[in-house]
Amino acid sequence: MLKPGDTFGPSSWIEIPQSKIDAFAEATGDHQWIHVDPERAKDGPFGSTIGHGYLTLSLLPVASYEVIPRNGAMGINYGLNRVRFPAPVPVDSRVRASFEVVSVDEFEGGAQVTMTATVEGEGGDKPVCVAEVVFRYYG
Repeated sequence: MLKPGDTFGPSSWIEIPQSKIDAFAEATGDHQWIHVDPERAKDGPFGSTIGHGYLTLSLLPVASYEVIPRNGAMGINYGLNRVRFPAPVPVDSRVRASFEVVSVDEFEGGAQVTMTATVEGEGGDKPVCVAEVVFRYYG
């Protein structure tokens, strides 16, 4: 059973090529030029296109599957309490995530686990995403 203070990760590095950014833009309808227009983005505030903050956030499940033991339990994403994107994710960079258990609240048939997820960008000096995530585990 998970307990407060348990830490997991970091996960493997996840690459963020322009094709992934474009696919996310297509799936969400968020085609802002800082994400999908490499020529215009060269002169923008980040010097290149950047991944959407919500793209970064959407990588948390795959990272969690890799590093958090499930011990046969089925888990679902129950929600988020707080999310921040302190730094951008430049195109062609890599990110990885670590998780720390904040609280475990048992209920009949399972447990609700709140964790702080920290996503780092390779070579960055501050996280690209910090989120308080809530999972529910059953079984």
